[in-house]
Amino acid sequence: MKKALLIVDVQNDFTPGGALAVPEGDEIVPLVNRLAQDSFFGLVVATQDWHLADHLSFASQHPGKNIGEVIELGGEPQVLWPDHCVQGTNGAQLCRELDATNLDRIFQKGQKREVDSYSGFYDNDHQTSTGLGEYLKEQEVAEVYVCGLATDYCVKYSAIDANQFGFKTYLIEDAARGVNLTAGDVQNAVDEMRDNGITIVQSSEVVQ
Repeated sequence: MKKALLIVDVQNDFTPGGALAVPEGDEIVPLVNRLAQDSFFGLVVATQDWHLADHLSFASQHPGKNIGEVIELGGEPQVLWPDHCVQGTNGAQLCRELDATNLDRIFQKGQKREVDSYSGFYDNDHQTSTGLGEYLKEQEVAEVYVCGLATDYCVKYSAIDANQFGFKTYLIEDAARGVNLTAGDVQNAVDEMRDNGITIVQSSEVVQ
């Protein structure tokens, strides 16, 4: 049974200079590359936010609303974000420093205009699967180690869904960074993952 490394949304728009930059988001890339090269993992997959230009998670689509406000979208609370990771743009591409030669497969998410997709497994309404969970099952993966951007959103929801899919799930904490819109969001996300049965580890516990 394989161990898989899941690299969440390490894209240009989520790194410094991008439309929705995660503080210090670029600092994890060398570590993620090192993890992806290690024989500890039998499979390495990545997710990629891949929005339509008029995606309804963008504040620009809601006149009178501001970035950071929360609305209901797809029956779920939705934070409004700057336009980001628009299909085909440079911002949507995987971070240029990420060594994509290590990736076995990339799963795109957030492609439906009317609902966001924080998790790499499902849209936020859990009505549409990206195919990631099914692929990992087909590849006989038993354990999933999650890293990437951002700890308090897409990493958290991907890890929780991986666990609910039946995989033994780990967060590689030092190989992730968070948005931290409100002070404490990142730590609260780590605590929530732990409460959902996810094991929190550091990269040094996984590879040498």
